[in-house]
Amino acid sequence: MSSPMSASRFLDTLRDEGLTVVQVGDWRTHNRNHRGPWGPVHGVMVHHTVTRGTARTVTLCRDGYSNLPGPLCHGVIAKDGRVHLVGYGRTNHAGYGDDEVLRAVIAERRLPADNEANTDGNRHFYGFECENLGDGEDPWPDVQLEAIERAAAAVCRHHRWGAPSVIGHREWQPGKVDPRGFSMTSMRARIHERLK
Repeated sequence: MSSPMSASRFLDTLRDEGLTVVQVGDWRTHNRNHRGPWGPVHGVMVHHTVTRGTARTVTLCRDGYSNLPGPLCHGVIAKDGRVHLVGYGRTNHAGYGDDEVLRAVIAERRLPADNEANTDGNRHFYGFECENLGDGEDPWPDVQLEAIERAAAAVCRHHRWGAPSVIGHREWQPGKVDPRGFSMTSMRARIHERLK
């Protein structure tokens, strides 16, 4: 069980991992904390945005939709590898997912199939939205994949978590397909190597 790091520590942690970070507006206090607690935190969740264009993607992830208010993540990982911080605290990124998956993340063991949505993931996960159409054809540039690896590893390093603490949205919530276009198994292997 871990308490979320402070916003300043989060920023430093990402930079210390070699990432280029863009701070967007009042990201440190932009959150959904009035809807419930954030923490204890147990892992990192990776998403794709189903958008094209960094500026549009960052604005959408910061502001959200009429039926899903922002922020929709903590950081947006753009095609060029920059991480845009749009919120900090509870964010609308994970939704409800499988309690057995959460237990596996906490224990850092193999994930079971997600077959129910009974646990609030917004409370327990850091979230990174990654700029991609999510159609399986939009490419994932190497610099972006490396930024995903670095961002997830940075959070894991701070909390002393292993790579099994990093999951895709599709592994958490039935019906979700993101991130599509790369394997979370291969991404966890990359994160594992970086954490050595």
